[in-house]
Amino acid sequence: MARVKRGVTAHAKHKKTLKAAKGFYGRRKNTIRAAKAAVDRSMQFATRDRKNKKRTIRALWIQRLNAAVREHGLVYSRFIDGLNKAGVEVDRKVLSDIAIKEPAAFAALVEKAKSALPAAA
Repeated sequence: MARVKRGVTAHAKHKKTLKAAKGFYGRRKNTIRAAKAAVDRSMQFATRDRKNKKRTIRALWIQRLNAAVREHGLVYSRFIDGLNKAGVEVDRKVLSDIAIKEPAAFAALVEKAKSALPAAA
């Protein structure tokens, strides 16, 4: 049986890692040992930050909604409560988009939410 020389496979793996390390500083971009550690760590950050991005974007929608609703004399939490009681099932992403692009439609939603809330508050 002929022996297997692994140079081609190893070279391909190294090339893949070094390509991912492009743009890194110092030895991290051109030395396989340092590049592999840096790329592994960068992948961990990428995974973590994909989750954090979702959290950040949702917070942005909520901030936009709160600002838009306050112009109509309501606060965000009461607005969401009113929408839930009125049976309006629109997510925060769409609500935020409506608040920015269609103020008249958003005002109608605010009125609907206000009418679903108790009059005392």
